[in-house]
Amino acid sequence: MSEPAAIPDQEVSGQVPGQVPGQVTVIRHPLVQHKLTLMRQKQTSTGEFRRLAREISLLMAYELTRDLPIETTGIETPLEPMQAPILAGKKLCIVSILRAGDGILEGMLDLVPSARVGHIGLYRDPHTLVPVEYYLKLPEDVSERLVIVVDPMLATGHSAAAALARLKEAGAEQLRFACLLAAPEGIGVLAEAHPEVPVFTCSVDRELDAHAYIRPGLGDAGDRLYGTK
Repeated sequence: MSEPAAIPDQEVSGQVPGQVPGQVTVIRHPLVQHKLTLMRQKQTSTGEFRRLAREISLLMAYELTRDLPIETTGIETPLEPMQAPILAGKKLCIVSILRAGDGILEGMLDLVPSARVGHIGLYRDPHTLVPVEYYLKLPEDVSERLVIVVDPMLATGHSAAAALARLKEAGAEQLRFACLLAAPEGIGVLAEAHPEVPVFTCSVDRELDAHAYIRPGLGDAGDRLYGTK
């Protein structure tokens, strides 16, 4: 699969100001921002939160895949033959950081059902906040695919950085990271560890609190997706 072309700034919905490091794109589409506001509200039910996450993820996938390479192929319409555009090379791979990443994965698969899927299981040590890996399953040819890593929250950035490092070890070269919310602290960690990896998010929130929660945020995304505490 050929290297995707760079996405011009004006074709996405906005760039994070210069004080936030890294290749960060904030998706400011009105539907994305509207649905994100509904997700933030504490009274939003589990079912509604899950549905909104799926809808936003589909819209995010549109932005993330706008520069996929294409080629032409011969087809027959009901009226005549023609040369028509089709995706070139191997299909992309979406890698979910368990468990909350699956809430983003499903919406993206609605748009790109042929995508390959990988999973990385990481949990954050409550004392050190360092990510601990407990599961890894990736397509064998991940090195030949554009890989989109998904997790609803980019908080400390340590889990995202660890996931990207493992993917690089597996041979992945074309990497992007997508999340609903990002904190400046997490963006900084990811930019330092993987400065070449573009980050797509729906919002860069104010800060992390003492418990590494994004503020104002939307709470614990995994708990709100699956009705746990």
